[in-house]
Amino acid sequence: MAGPEDEGEPAVEAADTVPEAAPEPAEVEPTWPGSRRVVGRPGFRAVGRGGEPRVERLGAADRAGLLAALEGSLRWFEKPSSREYYPAGVITHERARASVFAFRELVERIEDPVVLAEQIHQQFDFYESVGVDGKGTVLFTGYYAPTFQASRTQAGPYRHPLYRLPPDLAVDPSTGATLGRLVNDRVVPYPTRATIESTDLLAGLELAWLADPFEVYLVHVQGSAALSLPDGSTMHVGYAGNNGHAYESVARQLVEDGKIREDQLSLDEVRAYFEANPGDLEPYLRRNPRYVFFRELEPENWPAGSLGIPVTPLRSIATDKTEFPPGGVTLVITDLQKRGGGTREFEGFMLDQDSGDAIRTPGRADIYFGIGPAAEKLAGGQHSEGKLYYLFLNDERFRAWRAQMPPLD
Repeated sequence: MAGPEDEGEPAVEAADTVPEAAPEPAEVEPTWPGSRRVVGRPGFRAVGRGGEPRVERLGAADRAGLLAALEGSLRWFEKPSSREYYPAGVITHERARASVFAFRELVERIEDPVVLAEQIHQQFDFYESVGVDGKGTVLFTGYYAPTFQASRTQAGPYRHPLYRLPPDLAVDPSTGATLGRLVNDRVVPYPTRATIESTDLLAGLELAWLADPFEVYLVHVQGSAALSLPDGSTMHVGYAGNNGHAYESVARQLVEDGKIREDQLSLDEVRAYFEANPGDLEPYLRRNPRYVFFRELEPENWPAGSLGIPVTPLRSIATDKTEFPPGGVTLVITDLQKRGGGTREFEGFMLDQDSGDAIRTPGRADIYFGIGPAAEKLAGGQHSEGKLYYLFLNDERFRAWRAQMPPLD
């Protein structure tokens, strides 16, 4: 769960009809994962009537988590800062908020999945991610919230810190993106991971201490953690910011160096490699110049995504917020990792509520799997292609639902 580095699209008035699909971008070679290639602008395009996927499978077991995620997005849309992300192409803030509001109302009111599917198709327009190849191909990976032993003070085996946000970090007030380090009223690049870890630059800003540097790495990558403290209490930490340097995937470097085979790449393989080669851990970690800072969160607000709202297992995804509008309803069609191995076909609704350093381009999305070791197994093995759609009210239904929404302050 990482902080957004967003840029707005020019304001465009909503059309009276469904816009035509964007022209197909030129074909390029897909570049999984860690690719920063942008294929097409914007990252999504309208699907013409009759071309959208059929939505027919939404069982009762899906509703509790889906409703929780919908409520979280609605709370986010009430924040004044949410307006800074819109318009996104033809999608205004008001239409995006109304779409989530209407979707929640339909899910709450309609128990019959067939009737619900009919209403969704009647009231919503579908927008498809252009994908990594311009043909809608999206790679779905996974993330989770780890649980580790830790201490608030440096003691015994706990020698590897997580740091608070440093006071000299300069950020863009409108987007939260890191600008650098403020030194004598000048902004200069913030030191890299290698410098931070080899000096006392952040001494005094330690938030918690862990026993294993690989666990610190996982907290940096996942963006949050539940830390079990020696007194029996639990400390919840979440992403607060980063040093502004580009993210370099350690797993990808291991593949490029021939340490792990591409077809075997998973979190378990990365962990096994460093357990067998502990002397390689520090050099590989320091190849990634990005460094993440954390804050302590109240349990009810954890784990929080980049929108500042809690994420929900299998109902929240992370995407590139320079490509996609945040907070909205999405339809994910892919194969999901199963407990015990293998995959299962999945078609379900999720909310776009997070972002991540490695999640760049319209061809990537990260599915949140939950908390702890079981979620780690699922998230670490998730690596399947599929389709990603965004759902927004059509013009007629937008006008009707807009009149029913409570006004914003």
